[in-house]
Amino acid sequence: MPYSSRYATCAGREIHYTEWGSEHSRTVIAWHGLARTGRDMDELAQHLAGRYRVICPDTLGRGFSQWSPDPENEYTLAFYARLAAELFDQLKIDQAHWVGTSMGGAVGMVCAGGLAQPQMKGRIRSLVLNDNAPRLSDAALSRIKAYAGSPPAFDTMAQMEAFFRQVYKPFGWLSDAQWRRLAETSARRLPDGRLTPHYDPAMVRQFTDHPNDYELWDHYDAITVPVLCLRGAESDLVLRETVEAMKERGPGSRGLLRVVEVPGCGHAPALNVPDQLELVTSFIDAN
Repeated sequence: MPYSSRYATCAGREIHYTEWGSEHSRTVIAWHGLARTGRDMDELAQHLAGRYRVICPDTLGRGFSQWSPDPENEYTLAFYARLAAELFDQLKIDQAHWVGTSMGGAVGMVCAGGLAQPQMKGRIRSLVLNDNAPRLSDAALSRIKAYAGSPPAFDTMAQMEAFFRQVYKPFGWLSDAQWRRLAETSARRLPDGRLTPHYDPAMVRQFTDHPNDYELWDHYDAITVPVLCLRGAESDLVLRETVEAMKERGPGSRGLLRVVEVPGCGHAPALNVPDQLELVTSFIDAN
């Protein structure tokens, strides 16, 4: 199913997104991870587009979205939530289901809780946290900062694809065609002609300037809609003890949390194979 490539100006910044199933009124927001782009959500969007309008944004500083001129203040979850709120308004989205991988789940948590953006309270009907939680492993965060803050450069696309296959091996199974698309949609040229990942390296300042930005228990506790937490069975980012704590707090204490471990994946399941797609689809359909 074809998609449209579109742009919107939110909080004064140009944000790129792909739109699938534009003829439908029911909407799903599919938000990617830290150093990724909205094209990671292609399989999920295509799967849902027969019944839902699916919006897959590139976060500020990623993909074809504008890089922030104020990285200290704008590469934060609060600002990403502001971008999301303005995108909802511009696209005339009253309510939507939210599927977020890693950082995208954190943005969804901040929006759904309504503490940082009160106008978003009640606008998210359900929330999928794809290997994301209100607290993340310090060791895994250090690993992510190490590779995301110093993106490498490559002479050829083949070299870049080989790098991504190694770094993102925890995504689980991807076909050769999917690995190639991941590499091609993740690449930009440097002035010297080499290839490097398609994001602003300054986005990693979120961790140095705002070291507690991913401490989200207060936001999680404020969520009053159904939540599906998908944990990669081999994830080093979302620890099992954190998931157990989630069951006792916020939506967990209200009977609104479902947790599923996804076999064969670490951080984070790619949402590209039938079992994973059906997990997400059935959860959205039920809510």
